[in-house]
Amino acid sequence: MAVTRIREYRTLRGMTVRELADRAGVSTGLISQVERGVTDPSLETMRRIAEALDTPLFNLFQDGDQQTVAVIRHDDRYRISSPHHAITYTRASPGGARLEVLEGALEPGAVSSDTPRSHPSEECVVVLTGRLTVQVGDQTHLLKAGDSCHFDSNIPHRFLNESRSTVRFMLSITPPSY
Repeated sequence: MAVTRIREYRTLRGMTVRELADRAGVSTGLISQVERGVTDPSLETMRRIAEALDTPLFNLFQDGDQQTVAVIRHDDRYRISSPHHAITYTRASPGGARLEVLEGALEPGAVSSDTPRSHPSEECVVVLTGRLTVQVGDQTHLLKAGDSCHFDSNIPHRFLNESRSTVRFMLSITPPSY
C-alpha cells in the first residue's frame, strides 16, 4: 500500500495523533505506524480514520497534483483490501474529483462490510463478472454480469458474494465519501 496522506489531513485539521486515534477508535501507536508507512491498516481501520478526518477514503491516497485530464494506468491504481483480501478496491478515477470510480473484487462468500454502512453520497454499481447481492436498507437485489443498481448511500448498504466465484464490479460514487 502506498504511504498515506493521513498526517497531512490530520495536521491541516489541527488534530494531534491522540485526537485522531480517539475519534477513529484505534491506538495512537497504530496511527503513528500508518503515518510513517510502517504498517498497512485494514480496510475497516482506514474507513474509520477517513471518517474521523471527514474525508473520502481514497483521498488519503491521492496525489497532490490535479490535472485537466487524468490517465490512471491499471498498474498505477491505488489499491486497498480487507485483511484477508476478501474484498479489494482499486481507484480508476483521480483523487480529489467530484466522482469516484472504483473497481471491486469480492471473493466467494465475502461481504463488503460486516454490517451495512451509510455515507453521504449516491452510488451506482455495475457487475462486470459473476453475481453480486446488493443490500440497501431492507431490500436485497441479486445482480448478474451487465446489471446495475443505483441507490442513495445514506441508506445503510453492503455487497455480498453468495456464489462460488469472485465477482468483479465497477462502483461510481458522488460525491466521494467514506
